[in-house]
Amino acid sequence: MNRILALREKAKKEKRKIALPEGNDIRVLTGASYLASNGLVEVLLLGRKKEVEELARVNGISLGGIELIDPENYAKTGQIVDAYYEKRKHKGIDLAEAERTVKENLVNFGAMMTRLGIADGFVAGASNTTSTVARAAIQCLDIDREIGTVSSSFIMEMDDCPFGEEGLFIYGDCGIIPYPSARQLVGIAIATSDQMQKLFDVEPRVAMLSYSTKGSAGGESVDTIREAIEKIKAKRPGLLIDGELQLDAAIVPEVAEIKCKGSKVAGRANVLIFPNLDAGNISYKLSQRLGKARAVGPIIQGVARPCSDLSRGCSWEDVVDTAVVCAIKAQSTRE
Repeated sequence: MNRILALREKAKKEKRKIALPEGNDIRVLTGASYLASNGLVEVLLLGRKKEVEELARVNGISLGGIELIDPENYAKTGQIVDAYYEKRKHKGIDLAEAERTVKENLVNFGAMMTRLGIADGFVAGASNTTSTVARAAIQCLDIDREIGTVSSSFIMEMDDCPFGEEGLFIYGDCGIIPYPSARQLVGIAIATSDQMQKLFDVEPRVAMLSYSTKGSAGGESVDTIREAIEKIKAKRPGLLIDGELQLDAAIVPEVAEIKCKGSKVAGRANVLIFPNLDAGNISYKLSQRLGKARAVGPIIQGVARPCSDLSRGCSWEDVVDTAVVCAIKAQSTRE
């Protein structure tokens, strides 16, 4: 898992402030302590002060180097409430409701800290659902105009694997859009390919996956993929992308030679775009559990500032690496 571990060194070089809104979760608390003690990011840990301090004491976890923020007595809570009210008042909320929302839902609090630049990004999802985290991102942060679609991706790394980038892949979308349209697939593919370039300085080779390879079968989803590829090529003419491709044609050179000879992507893909959420979510979990892949994410993409979800089955190490990814993305997006 060397490439994922190498991201930690990259984060250290230009530290960013990452908000972790689930300070009362032992995995988040442990991850926060590791991040702070190893100088990977500046940790802004959100939670009720007494509860977090007691959890840390009972479990022997150091809070050294962590900025513990309790919304009930934080100096900037009023600013955050006012900003959330201004952002959401068109939906009919009043100031009192805005205050309740950000104080009771700390994911929103962390998202608003990110919007205001108090934090450079936020990571949540250990004890909140993906829909809660994605909703906070959508409601509190601006949509990236070029991408136009909020989606997610996973970094996947496998030991002793000859495929992809020596076992490194990025999968999208595995967490947010159930049945993407052609327009949404465009946003997913471009955003996911950007992750490979920004995080690993590796040229993305993008495969739009299907049950069909280059017309071997037909159907509505195949037509959607073909339409998306045309739009992507018009929008990003330099992006290496091909499809529709079956998985073996996408990553196995010998199969690609038979099924789509001459493709610059087939047999060499390192970014895999799935036709729907069923395929993406099942595939990442199969890779993780049966293929023993290291999975980092879901990384939320398509919003203007960095943020990321966590699987509710995450480990404290997942918290660390997801925060590191968020921090590296912030290195290139901070104003």
